Amino acid sequence: MQKKTENAETDRRKTLSPEAYHVTQEQGTEPAFSHPYYQEKRDGMYRCVCCDAPLFSSDAKFESGTGWPSFTDPAVKANVTTHEDLSHGMRRIEVRCANCDAHLGHVFPDGPGPEGLRYCINGCALDFDPAADEAK
Repeated sequence: MQKKTENAETDRRKTLSPEAYHVTQEQGTEPAFSHPYYQEKRDGMYRCVCCDAPLFSSDAKFESGTGWPSFTDPAVKANVTTHEDLSHGMRRIEVRCANCDAHLGHVFPDGPGPEGLRYCINGCALDFDPAADEAK
């Protein structure tokens, strides 16, 4: 896994799509309903598109109706960090990859899980690794 450094940033410009770069490195947001992961139903692990850290399990995924992949909690809590985000005239909690500092999305207090959280994550910030019995 690769921490965020100047060399890593140059490498990411070469390896990520322009949209994934904009989202993960410039705190952008993909359009709602634009990425196929919001409809992904297979079992598996969602990983950071930049460093491959495991972030969210399909077990915690739910249909939020927002157009982005939504999860009740991270697969490994230590792999995500949260930070206050006051951009765009709003007060939100940003979610980042703890390993490489990539912007992933935001977390909101309106989820269905036991903690009541909805991790609203940009699909282009993720890679999906289907479970062995789901891979085709």
